[in-house]
Amino acid sequence: MSDSSQAPSLYAAREPIFPRRVSGKFRTLKWVIMAVTLGIYYLVPWIRWDRGPELPDQAVLLDLAGRRFYFFWIEIWPHEFYFVAGLLIMAGLGLFLFTSALGRVWCGYACPQTVWTDLFILVERWIEGDRNARLRLHRQKKWDFKKARLRVTKWLAWLLIGLATGGAWVFYFADAPTLARDLVTGQAHPVAYTTMAILTFTTFFFGGFAREQICIYACPWPRIQAAMMDEDTLTVGYRDWRGEPRGKHRKAEDADQKGDCIDCMACVNVCPMGIDIRNGQQMECITCALCIDACDDIMAKVGKPRGLIDYMALSDETNERAGKPPRAVWKHVLRPRTIMYTLLWGGVGLGLMFMLFIRADISMTVAPVRNPTFVTLSDGTIRNTYDVRLLNKHGEARQFELTVVGDPALSLSLEGEEGATVTVPADTTFLQRVYVAAPNGSAPAAADDTDLRLWVEDLTSGERASRDTTFNGRGN
Repeated sequence: MSDSSQAPSLYAAREPIFPRRVSGKFRTLKWVIMAVTLGIYYLVPWIRWDRGPELPDQAVLLDLAGRRFYFFWIEIWPHEFYFVAGLLIMAGLGLFLFTSALGRVWCGYACPQTVWTDLFILVERWIEGDRNARLRLHRQKKWDFKKARLRVTKWLAWLLIGLATGGAWVFYFADAPTLARDLVTGQAHPVAYTTMAILTFTTFFFGGFAREQICIYACPWPRIQAAMMDEDTLTVGYRDWRGEPRGKHRKAEDADQKGDCIDCMACVNVCPMGIDIRNGQQMECITCALCIDACDDIMAKVGKPRGLIDYMALSDETNERAGKPPRAVWKHVLRPRTIMYTLLWGGVGLGLMFMLFIRADISMTVAPVRNPTFVTLSDGTIRNTYDVRLLNKHGEARQFELTVVGDPALSLSLEGEEGATVTVPADTTFLQRVYVAAPNGSAPAAADDTDLRLWVEDLTSGERASRDTTFNGRGN
């Protein structure tokens, strides 16, 4: 048997998508969100915040070397990682809330992949022209001077955006003005250059070439979102009962025989994912609503009501097909699922705020020295040694006084200090060796150890903290 026929390929090469420019309320909303989010990302590292002479003055700083996270007036220490965990939980609940109410609204408006892709498309449109011009340039097989000039200019602009993206990221981990000077003079740490190079490349590639493929193949959220949505979720949809059968209205009688959709393909041409929303809900749809702007513009031109493509819920279809008005938006948004997510989100937020306001600015840990457990001095005094770690969260050095309670016979002294007072530097932990002694003959009968409590007091604010421990050797 001849095997002259070849099996068809299961792989289809990607055809680049060139969205057409569109204007409207949703496009304007996307511009505003893009400007705000990019402004926050690029400018926040340069905001100053006075915390005192011995602390960094960068408003938002993830200080890995000092093991601190600074956010304006809030300072998070390593042992307070539960704040970060709580914020991550709030982010997840917020994503569930918005998805259950409005579908993939996060993906369409605020996802970094969407924001940077919008920026790259804007630059591409400025340099190469709108959709038709970019399509002609793409389909032009021969590389002449014009095509080379446009492509090189566009790629250089993308690289600069990627470089600014990587540069802004590393500024969150070190003092921004100092690091900027070190980067320019070549004195920055190799990790900074490596991080910038990786982020420059990924931004350039994801925003310039991968675009919708990141959303379709790399991001797991399109496959998870279905569990967050139901028939009352508002998402972008096509009213096919009003638009079909679609077709051009070439004669006056066509308006009675055909639906409102004139099959102009405007909704497809503006879609950054390259899909046709008229085919129903699709995993690729990011709910950016640009197709709504495009369709509303066409409907206004042909004298038809707006809303052929609109934010709607599946439960509205039955009512509208029967000629009834759709349910109010607030009834779709306020339902048991969204209310539950809102209560959980708010509960976690209130819990974090409560923990933030009640946390102490001083604390201590006590670790008894076990080798030896105790020593007996020449006069018979029993002495125990403790390593006390004092934490001062204030922006200036503070005087801390240590005392011991539990047995009036016990006395306390500090190694290297006169009396029981020690100066703890600003915003740091300080290890102090503490001696607690019991005079000869002061032990209770048959007592091998005695419970005691060490107290530390901030002599400036009066704030106190304590830890319980034991005193060993008194029964010997």
